[in-house]
Amino acid sequence: MSAIYERELDSQLNGLTGYIYGALMLLFGGIYVMAYNLSGYTQFSYVLYSMEFVMLIAVPLLTMRSIAEERHQRTDQLLYSLPMSMTKIVLGKYFALVTVMALPMIVMALYPVVINAMTLSGSIPLKSAYGALVGFFFLGLALVAIGLFISSLVENGGVAAGCCFIVLLLLYFLSALTDYMSSASWVSFLIFTALVVLLGVLLWRLTKNGNFALIFSIALEAVLLICFLVWQDAFSGLIITILEQLAVFDRFDNFTYDIFDITSIVYYVTVAAVFLFLTVQSMERRRWSE
Repeated sequence: MSAIYERELDSQLNGLTGYIYGALMLLFGGIYVMAYNLSGYTQFSYVLYSMEFVMLIAVPLLTMRSIAEERHQRTDQLLYSLPMSMTKIVLGKYFALVTVMALPMIVMALYPVVINAMTLSGSIPLKSAYGALVGFFFLGLALVAIGLFISSLVENGGVAAGCCFIVLLLLYFLSALTDYMSSASWVSFLIFTALVVLLGVLLWRLTKNGNFALIFSIALEAVLLICFLVWQDAFSGLIITILEQLAVFDRFDNFTYDIFDITSIVYYVTVAAVFLFLTVQSMERRRWSE
C-alpha cells in the first residue's frame, strides 16, 4: 500500500492538481481571515464555515484524476496486476489525497496563533479554533472519499470533476431543498422509488449484471410499496427527516458554534468508509470485466 501511496502523492505534488487545491484553500483562507478575524470577529470557525463552499470546487479538482485518469490512459491495468488487494490500492490512493488535503490545513492552523501574536490581544479562542479545524478536516475526509468514488466511475478527469461538483453542490444545499418539499406521504414514496431506480442503475454499473440489478430493484420496490400501503402515515415527512440527517455540510455547523460534536466525526468517518467500500467494489468490477 505504501508504494501506491507514494505514487499517488508524487502524482499530486508533481502535477498541478495538488498545487491548485492548496492555492485555492490558502487564498480563500487568507481572504476570509482578513474579512472576519482582522475586522473584529473573534471566531476562527467563521473562516472555516465560509470555506465550505470553496471545498465544492477544491475537492473535485483534487480527486478528479486519481482513478479516472488511470482508466483514460489504461495505466489502471498495472494496478490490477499488482500482488495486493484492491482495498489496499484504494486506501493508498485515498490516504495520499488526504495528505494533500491536509497540507494547507496545517498552514491554516497557524493563522489563529499568528493573528493573536500580531494583535497582542489574544482575541481568537484557540480551543474553539482548533476544534473547528478538526471538524473541517473530518468533513474533508468524507468529501474526498465521495470524490474518489465518482472518479472510479468515469474515464475522464473533467467529467469526474463536473459530476463531483454537482453531487457536492446538492449535498451543500440539501437541507435548504427540504424546505421546499412537501411532507405528504406520496412525495416520500415517489422519492424513495426514484432512489430505488438509482440504486438499480448503480448495481448495474458495479456488477454489469442487468438481470440481477433489475430483479433486486423490483423486489426492493415491492417491499417499499407494501410498507407504504401498510404504514402510509409513517411516510409523511419521512424523506425530509432522512435528507436532513444526511446533510453532510450541516454536520459542521456544531463546530462553528464551539461544540465539539463527536457524533458528527463518527458520521464523517462512516460516510468515508461507505464510499471507500463502493470505490473498491467499482474497481473490483472493472478488474474482472477486463
